Amino acid sequence: MKAANFADRMLDACAAKGGPVCVGLDPRWEDLPARIRGGHGEDLEGRAAAVMEFNRAVIGIVAPLVPVVKPNIAFFEAMGAPGFRCYLDTVAAAKEKGLLVIGDVKRGDLGNTAEAYARAHYDLAGADALTLNPYLGLDSLEPFLRRCREDGRGCFILVKTSNPGSADLQDLEVGNLRVFEEVAVMVRGWAAAPGLVGARGWSSMGAVVGATHPAEAALLRRMLPTIPFLVPGYGAQGATAADCVPSFDAKGEGAVVNSSRGILLPWKKGPLAEKHGEARWEKAVEEATLEMREALRAALPKGK
Repeated sequence: MKAANFADRMLDACAAKGGPVCVGLDPRWEDLPARIRGGHGEDLEGRAAAVMEFNRAVIGIVAPLVPVVKPNIAFFEAMGAPGFRCYLDTVAAAKEKGLLVIGDVKRGDLGNTAEAYARAHYDLAGADALTLNPYLGLDSLEPFLRRCREDGRGCFILVKTSNPGSADLQDLEVGNLRVFEEVAVMVRGWAAAPGLVGARGWSSMGAVVGATHPAEAALLRRMLPTIPFLVPGYGAQGATAADCVPSFDAKGEGAVVNSSRGILLPWKKGPLAEKHGEARWEKAVEEATLEMREALRAALPKGK
């Protein structure tokens, strides 16, 4: 049976969990609690096993509190073949807890290659949505969009990313628009195609829009009123809840805000580190998640 439209599922999940928090799973073996690292070897197998133990614990903590997690494939690939198995197991563990999973893979390639990536990350791994690079054009996205139309999957197209260097290319002027605005115009057209728009009027094709650029986010929200946003940059990259507000619509809907280090590692430095330290790292993760959820709820219209 075909799953419901991804955007509908994302909006429902945000409402059910009381906030639009996405937890980025960017695990580095060096950053894990010592008691987890010490329980495994230091070869690739041992590191992947330690990361999986940490990921399972984090997923168990955040599952009652957030709608979405976002494992970043790079941190898993860095552990070789055991790391890819860890990625597969992490996606499965999150889905077992009822979470939506955005695979942060930033793929985009020629047709046959794109089809292989879609098979790997939608069909094999089971991700609900993926981040995609539009640089090669619409035909490079089609294998992913077919699964959005037929299988209820979603995708988020890189439009205006959170890193400072995004301006090097994305802010270049092309005629009367900047590159990221031109991409937004293309996304607007692609996202309205038959089979992509859900019951609530939102498309299963979304956009990655960094919270570190709130003025650009406000512009893009006006340009893309029915496109879900994946919003990186909160916390460790410097963006606040107020910076995230322009990515949402007037009802406080239509986006999920990602935090990775701010939720995974609050026990390493800052107030929660002083309060809990490494010995109670799980409690620090829980409190950081709750703090982010409450900050967004307070900032968004109607407290959503």
